[in-house]
Amino acid sequence: MKYSVVIVEDHILLSQALAGLVNGFSKFKILYLCKNGRELLTRFKDPKNIPDIVLMDINMPIMNGIETTIALKEEYPQVNVLALSVEEDEKTILKMLRAGAKGYLLKDTEKSILENALIEVQETGFYHTKDVTNLLLGSLNPKKENKVVLKDREMEFIKHACTEKTYKEIASDMCLSPKTIEGYRDSIFEKLHLKNRTGLVIYAIKNKIFIP
Repeated sequence: MKYSVVIVEDHILLSQALAGLVNGFSKFKILYLCKNGRELLTRFKDPKNIPDIVLMDINMPIMNGIETTIALKEEYPQVNVLALSVEEDEKTILKMLRAGAKGYLLKDTEKSILENALIEVQETGFYHTKDVTNLLLGSLNPKKENKVVLKDREMEFIKHACTEKTYKEIASDMCLSPKTIEGYRDSIFEKLHLKNRTGLVIYAIKNKIFIP
């Protein structure tokens, strides 16, 4: 039995090319193609059209990938979303992760990586390429991760940091001064060997501190 995949991509030629690639993978088959999120949600009204995985572009007319992923998380949480985009800035990646995407690939990725990503997302529930993780999210040190002990307030800070709140808003919510919050941030970054807030979100998701 093959896992079913739907591609949401507004560029028809690229969408068709991706469909050809995915149909060539032994564990996957394409159900259909959509040009935007609204079209996808309309098709989902028929249960037969709900796939295992949605390969989701981000910049699309009518309803973009972030908006669509949020809707899928709320209405069809059993469907795994794998983002596929040319966007490689950390703000976009953060938004897709918060929206509920299980993985993030750049469109210039190799065929073998795409296949592996589909398998990992479906069978383990999470996938990110080394390029995206190392280049944009800050590398993590697995050996040291397991030895890190986070205090309750640090855990609370991490959960707040995984939202859209500014550090000033987090300080207010935690009844602390902005300077204290900056101290928490710097201390946690050092403990976890992170370079930025995006890396912290990835760490939180991987370690089930924050569930998107």
